[in-house]
Amino acid sequence: MTSVQAAVSPASSSPVSDNASWGRDLVLLTLALSLWFGLFLGSRPLNNPDEGRYTEIPREMASTGDYVTPRLNGVKYFEKPPLVYWLSALTFEVVGPLAGTDGVNEWTARLWGAVFALVGGLMTYGAGRALYGRATGWWAALVAVTSILYYGLSRIILLDMVVAVTMAGALFAFIVGIREPAGTRRRWLFMAFYVCMALATLTKGLIGFLLPCMVAFVWLLVFNQWRALRPCYPIVGMLVLLAIAAPWHVLAALRNPSVDGLVWPGYAHGLDLHGAGQDPGWMWFYFVREHFLRFTTTEHGRVQPAWFFLPILVGGLFPWTVFAGQSVWRSLAGGWRERGRHLEAWFLVLWIVLIVAFFSKSQSKLITYISPVFPAAAVLIGHYLAQAWAERSWRGMHAGLWVFAGLALALAGAAAFFPLPAKQAPLEPQLLPWRFFVGAVMGGGALAVILCLRRGAVRGALIGLVVTCVVFFAAANLVEGLFNERSTKSLAAVLKPRLQPADAVFIVNDYAQDLPVYLGRTVSVVNYAGELTYGIGAEPQKTAARFMGYDAFFGHWREPGVAYAVVRTDGYKKFFADVSAPFAVIAETPRYVLVVNRQP
Repeated sequence: MTSVQAAVSPASSSPVSDNASWGRDLVLLTLALSLWFGLFLGSRPLNNPDEGRYTEIPREMASTGDYVTPRLNGVKYFEKPPLVYWLSALTFEVVGPLAGTDGVNEWTARLWGAVFALVGGLMTYGAGRALYGRATGWWAALVAVTSILYYGLSRIILLDMVVAVTMAGALFAFIVGIREPAGTRRRWLFMAFYVCMALATLTKGLIGFLLPCMVAFVWLLVFNQWRALRPCYPIVGMLVLLAIAAPWHVLAALRNPSVDGLVWPGYAHGLDLHGAGQDPGWMWFYFVREHFLRFTTTEHGRVQPAWFFLPILVGGLFPWTVFAGQSVWRSLAGGWRERGRHLEAWFLVLWIVLIVAFFSKSQSKLITYISPVFPAAAVLIGHYLAQAWAERSWRGMHAGLWVFAGLALALAGAAAFFPLPAKQAPLEPQLLPWRFFVGAVMGGGALAVILCLRRGAVRGALIGLVVTCVVFFAAANLVEGLFNERSTKSLAAVLKPRLQPADAVFIVNDYAQDLPVYLGRTVSVVNYAGELTYGIGAEPQKTAARFMGYDAFFGHWREPGVAYAVVRTDGYKKFFADVSAPFAVIAETPRYVLVVNRQP
């Protein structure tokens, strides 16, 4: 073994050696995480816009059988690659015949976010154990799956959980694989590195391989670990990556070329879609607009200050943020002079810093963008907790637990006594029991932690922190749906039994993403384009009948057939009265009203 390989070998980080069964641990962890992520998964309606969007696209894939061109409400939608759409569409196709339905419901729609969250927990355990020992593996998995942002993403239909886990899988495979001598195990770890990058690319585009390669390259460069890189199987690895990621990109480009003479994003169907030109096709929209322009310009309207992700990182790691400083300090003990002894920890730190810095530079920022850093943070914190627990080294942990107790008391007070905003005030009777329940959980947890600390039972205080957050997160699933005023599920429940195939359904001045999901069909949209702009203009001959201005809408509304419209509650009477159009209200929510032009 060379000196460089020795520097990154398991001995360099003194991992705990034990003979416990990996298989037993993974089975136990899988069972526990299946319950943790599966519980209450379908307990609330879909949120708009994201959950409605990312359920409707795979619903249409399953319905049409077209797995190449994603469509949203019947129009082309190229903002993201299709891996998550494929998984959900196949789930709907499998579950549908078994259930006697189309297979689309809140549980099946959220399934893959929970599955990937579970896989991420297992990977974090495996990486923590491989790098630092079994105890670190268990603590790292616990930290990951009970961090508030990671757990929250497991409950929401987004692409970010999937890209976080696949990207983390690539980086974990790299740092574990580079420690292995040449042989079968190293080869399989590096193949996992390339496969995970391919899956991340199929989830959210070019960042799927650019960011893992950036982290690996900077670590190799800064710490001069080039010799440890051999062998890394680059030719076979790139072929594997391309074999997985390239086919869809090629097919999408071939099936959706640029077309002269079409209007995009121009003026179509009475809608002002901001300018005029030709349909640039999939290649331009996907690579230029959704990658280069999203990063370098403000046209996506998600501008935030450069420091935006710092509080997200701190808050997203709650409750484990209270140990983050101690974890980094201990993992990098000796600082730069002792860097050769802590190469794995430096890799994890670079992973966090570089990805946060990358997205901080972007002109488009959303809270979930930095989700790939949380597995790395979980291993660092898990390593610290495992060492402190084993060595009974409580000094830093004391401080963190006191901070947690203070935060928990503050949250308890806010949950129990902070007044609701005016527009949520009508929910107070429904929320009151939950407010006091959450207040009791957080307050009781804080007092339990304080009592344990006063008695010197630091391990008991740490257990109290875990139990408090587990109960708090689980209970939040039952409350969140009460605030979902954008949902059209209750309107769809009224409309769907009445709806005949020939009936028209419109949504006016808006696009409720979940309405097509709950109705099981596309809807017509009046005076709105938004993110549907590209798809409307790309196929005007197909979309003209369903995307229209007011004049066309009222023309349809007065026709002999039955038509339904979902309209915002804050002006629907004036909207129909101004043109003397007939309407009757059949259902309402705080945000929308469902009207019909004539009773069937």
